[in-house]
Amino acid sequence: MAQQATPVRRARLGRAIGPEPTAVSGVVLLLPGGDEVSHRRPGPVLVTSYVRTLGRRLMRAGRAEGLVAHVVHYRFRGWNGTDANLLSDALWAADEVVRRYGDVPVCLAGVDMGGRAALHAGGHEAVNSVLALAPWLPEEDVAASPEPVKQLAGRRVMIVHGTNDERTDPELSFRLAARAKKANREVCRFEVHSDRHGLQQHRHEVLALAEDFVMGTLFERGFSRPVQDAFAAPPPLGLRMPLASGFGKSLRR
Repeated sequence: MAQQATPVRRARLGRAIGPEPTAVSGVVLLLPGGDEVSHRRPGPVLVTSYVRTLGRRLMRAGRAEGLVAHVVHYRFRGWNGTDANLLSDALWAADEVVRRYGDVPVCLAGVDMGGRAALHAGGHEAVNSVLALAPWLPEEDVAASPEPVKQLAGRRVMIVHGTNDERTDPELSFRLAARAKKANREVCRFEVHSDRHGLQQHRHEVLALAEDFVMGTLFERGFSRPVQDAFAAPPPLGLRMPLASGFGKSLRR
């Protein structure tokens, strides 16, 4: 009896968060965290509640303007070295958005290892913005090529990192932002003082900041004053912008 071939794993888009608008005019692809090395199939725990909470927040803010949000379900849990599986899945997801919705702007919003995938995939022609929350980045190694940043030219990029993050080094995201800023003025980075990897201590402020950025990049809403200042400030000021307590309660636009 012939042995059955192992099914090929494929990435997929999760069901749209909330009801889809009649006409789609912008898409957020939510990229969950992952592992540095793992060929296991991702389980439901991988899609963190933070990613879903972010998606629901963005949909409430943007549905009337035609926003759609999808979680990207990876083939594997791990980045897996040069295979860069999460990057491949993020690029596939951007292609799938073009196939489904046509020529609409896309924001890649990633958490942890998903933040790295978002930054790497930012060069896709459909992507106009990248949001990386507590991104996992590899330790700098003189024998290895540094994380790429040229693909981010022409995109608006925001990185958000807790200063007490013990899983992903905030100093590495600062260094990446500094290199990206040299080639692209539209890069900013916010520091969430005393917060850890899960960004729970100042969760409301982080979600409000994410909403401000995504609505501004996809639908040209005016950014809040702190975000305007972060983009305009020269390094390192605009790359170590403190996220103020209470951000989002009374935004000045």
